[in-house]
Formats: sequence, structure tokens, C-alpha cells
Amino acid sequence: MTDFNPAHARLFPKQGLSLGLMTPVAARGLADPLEACRVARLADDLGFAALWTRDVPLMVPQGPDATASALDDPFLWLGMLAAATERIVIGTAAIVLPLRQPLQVAKSALTLDRISGGRFVLGLGSGDRPEEFAAFGEDLQGRAGTFRERWSLLRAALSPEPSERAPVLQATDGYDVLPAPARRIPMLVVGTARQSLQWIAREAEGWATYHREESAQEGRIGLWQQALAQSGGAPKPFVQSMLLDLQADPTAPAEPLPLGLKVGRDGLRAYLQRVHAQGVAHVMFNLVDNGRPVDDVLAEIGEHVLPDTLR
Repeated sequence: MTDFNPAHARLFPKQGLSLGLMTPVAARGLADPLEACRVARLADDLGFAALWTRDVPLMVPQGPDATASALDDPFLWLGMLAAATERIVIGTAAIVLPLRQPLQVAKSALTLDRISGGRFVLGLGSGDRPEEFAAFGEDLQGRAGTFRERWSLLRAALSPEPSERAPVLQATDGYDVLPAPARRIPMLVVGTARQSLQWIAREAEGWATYHREESAQEGRIGLWQQALAQSGGAPKPFVQSMLLDLQADPTAPAEPLPLGLKVGRDGLRAYLQRVHAQGVAHVMFNLVDNGRPVDDVLAEIGEHVLPDTLR
């Protein structure tokens, strides 16, 4: 198999746990692009491994407070962050594949990989908002099959291997999207995308899922490792997202949050060491706006947490 682009090694180092940030970082409403670029440069300088963004096609109110997320187009957003940074990986977590034309996704992915110098990772999910499927004229109940079909075409369009590119050339009467990349762009499944773990283990470069209580997450990691063994392939990374409310008191004890933790840096460091020992390769933080300046939170993680996770 062709080697991966540089993003893969940065995101999944041979030793240690890497950390990333969901962007926009702790933003309220539409994020200020200039501020987002400044924060991205700071994260790059501090040694964070990745900047992630979500695909939210429509502002559909959700959650107990019925709030609606207002997020810019993920590919344009990541293009901006790529131009503002030098080393940090940029990734989607995740593109809602059943709502997108796969050749258009391929065009955007190939472009982002090229303009970032191989720093791009493509995370894909199946989506779950009925309002979006209705608006886009897609079948909510059939999204599992749609995901597999579009994944297959997208994989072919992104492949550097001539033997794997036949499906996309057949679908386009021989016309390519862009020249084949020199190296493989990592493709992750985010959530289950309504697929079996065996399918994900066979088809994807890794699996990204949500924060759970530690014993429950250990069980999920065990299932992932079983699926990898059943697929007969090499080990592949387990990625975890995490809502983080980092307290100013370094010794503040950990308190559970939905999909995350409220904790001081000492407890965060200990938590990350435990989940890494369980098999987590990368953690993407979704920072809670708790009134602390973003720069202070990032600097604290960069100076007091990151050095220990990379050992």
C-alpha cells in the first residue's frame, strides 16, 4: 500500500498520545476568522497535533436548550486554517457523506491535502438529523447503504494506486477529478456511520468515537481491537473526542460532563495517561467556554499536559 501523507504520522505517532482541538475553539455564534487563525497559530506553536471541524449543513436547534450551531463550510474553513499554520494537521470530524456528492468531496479533499502540504485527514459520518435529510432530498433510513456506496467511490477518487482508481474513472467516463495524490489521504469513520466495526476496521484508517466513562470506553476499544483482528489487518488507531472544561485550579478533581470532563490539569494529565494505556491514540478536545481566556487554557495544556502525553 502507498505510504500515507505526513498527517498520519503527526496524528498517530509511534510513541505517545497526540492531542487536537475542535474548531472554532470556544466560540459563541459565528466565529471571527481572524481570531480563529490567531488561535490556530498558537495551537501550532504549542505543539497540538490537529485542528478539527464539523460539518453542520443546517442550523437545526438541538439539545435541552434547543440551540442551533452556526458553522462555516468545513472545507473552506480548513483551507483558511491551513494557510494560517505550518505543521498542525487539519481534519474533518466529520463530513456528512450521505448529504454530499462524493466526487465533490473528493475534489475538496484532494485540494486541501495539496494546499496544506499533506496535512489533511478526512473524517466521515452518516449524519442523524431528519431535517437535513429532508431538505437535501436524501433517505434518512437508507443512509447506511448510501454511506457505503459513496465511501467506495470517494476512496477510489482519493487513491494514489492506479489499480484502485477504476471505479471513479468508470463513473465519470474516464475523466479524473484531479491528478492522483502522491500519498494516501487517511480516511476515518466518525461514530459508527451505521456500519459494523468489522466494516470500519477493514475500510477505514481509524475509528473516531465519543467520550465515555472509562470502563465503558475500554470496552469499546476492546471491540475495536477484536474487529481489527477479525479483519486480519494491521493495527489501526482509536480516536476519541472529549468535551473539556479545564479549571484554573490545577488540582481540581474530575467531574463528569456529558461527553467529557470538568477537571484541573493534574487530573486531565492522569486521565489521558490512563486512556492512552487503554489504546487511545488521539484525543480531540472540544473546549468549554468557562470564562477563562482561550490563550491561557491552550498554554496550560501545551506547557503542562502535552509534554507528558508525547512520552
